[in-house]
Amino acid sequence: MEIDGLFTALLFGAVIGGLGRLVIPGRQHVSLLATVLVGIVAALLGTAAATVLGVADTGGIDWIELALQVGLAGAGVTLWANRSQQKLVH
Repeated sequence: MEIDGLFTALLFGAVIGGLGRLVIPGRQHVSLLATVLVGIVAALLGTAAATVLGVADTGGIDWIELALQVGLAGAGVTLWANRSQQKLVH
């Protein structure tokens, strides 16, 4: 992977992770690094799911793919926040 691809993945992961945090109500105690990592994973999984469903390469903006990515990021942020909370309780 070239440096351009790495930078793009980090930027896109931050955006997807941030959007994922926005769709979750309330405050999440998740670091920026964790948000970016969750966003990158959600972007990859969302693209894979959109490819399987046949909606990844449409003309214009792929709204269904984006919705899948943001939904997965929201789920990932929720799981990460709950995991962090459980560590604090024990």
